[in-house]
Amino acid sequence: MKMIIGGVYQGKTKFAVSEFGISEIKDGEKCNISEVFTTKCIKNYHILIRRLMDENIDPVEFTVRLCSENDDITVIMNEVGCGIIPIEKGERIWREMCGKCGCIIAENSCSVVRVICGIGTYIKGKNV
Repeated sequence: MKMIIGGVYQGKTKFAVSEFGISEIKDGEKCNISEVFTTKCIKNYHILIRRLMDENIDPVEFTVRLCSENDDITVIMNEVGCGIIPIEKGERIWREMCGKCGCIIAENSCSVVRVICGIGTYIKGKNV
């Protein structure tokens, strides 16, 4: 498992393609939720977390299951939580779920890369 994190529009997907040779990428914003268990790469995992919450699926349990059933996946997600704390409770809960799920993915990943301005910095592991 590999994880790529970074801010919005920082080149995470392009980095995944060039660094890891990924050719097929599912989008967490619109893919069928079950596809996550068989795909090689998913982007917008933070949006998938919101979708899971909207469908009353526990994102933490889902992420634990993902890590055990698809340990070859590359997960791309935005860094969520930096900046102003939202007033709306639902937004705060979503941020918390993104943080918890991100920690689970990072723990189970052999490589974690933070991408800023299209440049990847390995914060865990190496390109394997």
